[in-house]
Amino acid sequence: MTIVLVTCSGVSNTGKLTTQAAQTLMQRWPGRFIWTSVKKSAASLDEEIRGSDEVIVIEGCRDCCATKKLAGTNTGRYRHIITTDLGIEKNGMADVRFDEIETVVKAVTGLLQED
Repeated sequence: MTIVLVTCSGVSNTGKLTTQAAQTLMQRWPGRFIWTSVKKSAASLDEEIRGSDEVIVIEGCRDCCATKKLAGTNTGRYRHIITTDLGIEKNGMADVRFDEIETVVKAVTGLLQED
């Protein structure tokens, strides 16, 4: 099963958190996850997502930049996590904390256990 993680990867602490959580998931479960950032064109995103079994979008905040970018692709189905909805405060350029990475990793693995 191939799961594509799409992250906003913004410059704020919650944006950086999305990248670090995706990288952690790939390290812990090699080969299960593929990570891509929305900093690519919609066509590139569409190509990377095509053929995946599942797409999970990890947003840093309610601006939902990744979801907006996905709207320009042919991806019709995905699941969605917003880090600020998990109780993580958006603090500008604050450093990402390990416990915050764990919170997001658990949220993603929790989505997968719902199946």
